[in-house]
Amino acid sequence: MAISGATICAMSRDDRISELQDRLGYEFLDPDLLTMALTHRSWANEQGLEDHYERAEFLGDAVLDLLVAHWLYGQHPGMAEGELSKLKSYVVSEPVLAQWGRDLKLGLVMKLGIGEDRSGGRGKPSLLADGVEAVLGAIFLDGGLEAARQVTYSWLASGPVGAVDDVLVTDAKTTLQELVQSQGAELPVYRHVSQEGPDHDKQFFVECWLGDERTSSGTGASKKQAEQCAARAALAALREH
Repeated sequence: MAISGATICAMSRDDRISELQDRLGYEFLDPDLLTMALTHRSWANEQGLEDHYERAEFLGDAVLDLLVAHWLYGQHPGMAEGELSKLKSYVVSEPVLAQWGRDLKLGLVMKLGIGEDRSGGRGKPSLLADGVEAVLGAIFLDGGLEAARQVTYSWLASGPVGAVDDVLVTDAKTTLQELVQSQGAELPVYRHVSQEGPDHDKQFFVECWLGDERTSSGTGASKKQAEQCAARAALAALREH
């Protein structure tokens, strides 16, 4: 939905900034850093200012890459480097970051030049994605890596990775099924062994059986993820032979 001037003017900028920090789960020690991260070059040029978000965006891009890679490494044990790279590329892609920007309602608080604003800049995916990276860079400057990690991990846990097994990563279960079918073997069977942890942080444990042989096991935050993990491990074991 387009963001109108009336919507933006309905609240004071201080209130909008306060709500943004609530949505981020982080309160800036130096509010000027957040202001800088929300300032587009077009607005800075019109005001005759030098500060805008591009340097913070550069920093945030690097911080995001590191934190997403670290999170995925822990969430997907046994996943091959190539699949991890595909998954990271998806998570930090413009469409995904732009959706995060929409969820944060960045369009309401960004400082845009008149032309950029009138051309629908507040809803542009590229601008929202850049804004997300700039804000994350500002959080890193304000509170360090741990502050940026908490914000990023909170987003990752509730946001873009839930449907990844269906959307991006090579489907290991399908690959394994096609492989064993090509060899005339029985189809894989996935046995749900157990689950641990509270409802908000469960871990599921699955075994993959080929015929009478337990070929591999896997864990994940859902049964689907655990099955994919077990299938990847089974493929790795088969490839060794």
